[in-house]
Amino acid sequence: MRIRTRLIAAVSSAVLAAAALTACTGDKDSDTQPTAQTSTATTVDAGQDAATVLAANKAVHTSPATSTATSTGNATAITLTGTSASSAGSGVKVDGSTVTISAAGTYRLSGTLTNGQVVVNAPDATVTLILAGVTITSSTTAAIAATEAGQLVVVLADGTTNTLADTASYAEDADVNAALFSAGDLTLTGTGSLTVTGNGNDAITSKDGLLVQSGTITVTAKDDGIRGKDYLVITGGTIAVTSGGDGLKADNEDDADAGYIAMSAGTVTVKATGDGADAASDLVLTGGKLTVTSGGSHTVTPADETSAKGLKSGVITVLEGGTAAVDASDDAVHSDGSVHLHGVALTAASGDDGVHAEDALRIDAGSVTVTGSNEGLEAAHIAVAGGTASVTSSDDGVNGSGESEGGGEEVGDFDVTVTGGTLIINADGDGLDSNGTASITGGTVVVNGPTERNNGALDVNGAFTISGGTLIAAGSAGMPVAPGTDSTQAWLSATLTSTVPAGTTLQVADADGKLLATFVTSKDMQNLVYSSSALTKDGKYTIYSGGKASGTSTGGLSASGTLGSAKKLTTVTAGIAPEGGFGGRRPGR
Repeated sequence: MRIRTRLIAAVSSAVLAAAALTACTGDKDSDTQPTAQTSTATTVDAGQDAATVLAANKAVHTSPATSTATSTGNATAITLTGTSASSAGSGVKVDGSTVTISAAGTYRLSGTLTNGQVVVNAPDATVTLILAGVTITSSTTAAIAATEAGQLVVVLADGTTNTLADTASYAEDADVNAALFSAGDLTLTGTGSLTVTGNGNDAITSKDGLLVQSGTITVTAKDDGIRGKDYLVITGGTIAVTSGGDGLKADNEDDADAGYIAMSAGTVTVKATGDGADAASDLVLTGGKLTVTSGGSHTVTPADETSAKGLKSGVITVLEGGTAAVDASDDAVHSDGSVHLHGVALTAASGDDGVHAEDALRIDAGSVTVTGSNEGLEAAHIAVAGGTASVTSSDDGVNGSGESEGGGEEVGDFDVTVTGGTLIINADGDGLDSNGTASITGGTVVVNGPTERNNGALDVNGAFTISGGTLIAAGSAGMPVAPGTDSTQAWLSATLTSTVPAGTTLQVADADGKLLATFVTSKDMQNLVYSSSALTKDGKYTIYSGGKASGTSTGGLSASGTLGSAKKLTTVTAGIAPEGGFGGRRPGR
């Protein structure tokens, strides 16, 4: 069952015991303990697929078939003649430089209208405008405004170039406030091109739903680029948006089935000062190519109180297909509820979090590559069940946590679970970090953790168990953490006598000399945690240095290798934690 809560956040965690342990982010000897907290977050089922999410939303309007809409025999010609226009159509009135269409039908526009406007005033009707090589500019208002219409269909005639530009400013309470504006549903289609400049506010706006089917559309806007109040749906076309506000937007916050953005095909490029794509409810990608730069890039600090996230949703983000490349000064992918990565090929760079969900983040399929971030993946509940995720972060790589109303990090009902797939972490802070529990039952987890002693490759505040899959985590020795002794799969933890430099080949062999794992370090390290089905509880294992790695590498974990003349570093017993670091609790914590 789909749970959708937007206007009133659901309480997601109870008051915690005062003895709860905090995830370590500072000096390991600190005696400070967290106070009990209660968190609020929008609770949404992160397991939903795109079809389920879209089925719960308002249906997309249908538009006339392009072949019918563009039929010459069905179209009324309107010729723009500079400062005026001419037409023999009974539903067309020309008053100076203002052309008003008052009846349903198809109208073919050509020519130039300087300091003029095309107005559609046809209540509840479907009006189709074929733009066949037009240039319309206005110094006082919108270039095209459907102030009354059931649906406005804009067809870009094959082989034509069309240009719209509006006034430099609008009154604060103006209803019409975009270069191309529709009070009803708006459809953009056809194979021609359209350039829209929103000098005064938005470039393209619908007060209902907005559907982009095809065409080459280039948008520049003072504020938002393309905005549909109820929804913005893209099923094709080549779209480029440059905006001073948000790039793509759906902003109906009042209706639970509205305020969503969906893209299934086409190529969309967005450069936004604000959010790249901002959906009040859901953001869904099932196909196409989406490229977003928001806030200047991940190297730029956003202005105060300016949201500059890449892809943002109020309820759920589902990235199920296609490709997405996001470079954001704030979170690259963000949801006030949940995020489901379910088949997309996502590349993200962020000045803050690579992927952030206030409630749950689930990865089931596809590939996720966070090339740079403060924290890579962050949510109260993180589940990796399939696909491949690779994370690079300057702080925590994967962080199961939440935030209090006062802005502080909470400790309690949070979890990180890995049941399948591949998770590769390269973190300067904690590698795999949960302020609650963590469990690994399948898949492959490789952590290239911090070199600083005040963080660890693994940092789990509560119970940490492993019952399947493969785990290898290399990091500093200041705060080593290992799985709990109640884990059903054996594990070993080795704290070496000295730092092992980056680029060293480490290997794990059993008592008979059989090689079990080959790992090439990418950073200086001193603690190694390893678990796989090849280990036996209480078994003796030797760590070697200097052998050879071969075959495919997964974050440094090689498919095979040979010991050769490798040097023995230490021998450890499976199930013995470093300095009492069982179950995720660090020494002295």
